Amino acid sequence: MSRTEELAQRLARTRERTVAAARAAGRDPGELTLVVVTKFFPADDVRRLAGLGVADAGESRDQEASVKAAELADLDLRWHFVGQLQTNKARSVARYADVVHSVDRTRLAAALQAGAAHAGRRVGCFVQVDLAAALGLDVDAGRGGAVGEDVLRVADAVAAGDELDLRGVMAVAPQGVEPARAFEELARTAERLRALHPGAVEVSAGMSGDLEQAVAAGATHLRVGSAILGSRPPAR
Repeated sequence: MSRTEELAQRLARTRERTVAAARAAGRDPGELTLVVVTKFFPADDVRRLAGLGVADAGESRDQEASVKAAELADLDLRWHFVGQLQTNKARSVARYADVVHSVDRTRLAAALQAGAAHAGRRVGCFVQVDLAAALGLDVDAGRGGAVGEDVLRVADAVAAGDELDLRGVMAVAPQGVEPARAFEELARTAERLRALHPGAVEVSAGMSGDLEQAVAAGATHLRVGSAILGSRPPAR
């Protein structure tokens, strides 16, 4: 089986899962955006996926993502930055990322605004929520995310940016926690945010192992990697 055939089969199965999850939740499958997380995989795989109809690619390391975005500039792709982001990398990321899913500090929001203004681009932003902290759990330290009132402060900072668009909230289900419970907490946070920013209606949640629970809780953006691309190759 060729790599393209393998990707096509895996992509088809994942799309079937998302449609089934939406229908089970009484939702329109058209509301869901599948972001294929291609980190650690070669640009050739991204090109194959684009040929299979993938429009949204996710990356988590600027050093890798910036090279891929430049190499694949001929493709009509939306680039999503989904990993933790250092403030000093914000200007670089703003040059190619259409959406940043991991804005968790007001300083980062300000840095992205400056980078987007310098690049003459608009950047969509999700506020990353630390669900472990929100649930009072001592797990998953280091994954990033704001909690409590800081979520709203970061959202306000994003909304104040002339070149930034506040999209909503993002989170990763903590390890060892039932995903449904985690995503219910995220849904509550999303509701609080929408009360202050009615346009921030999107929710980035769900990965290969828990996309069904995320869809049930209202996710609009699913970040799926291994279910489509297979086992991650060694980091370079």
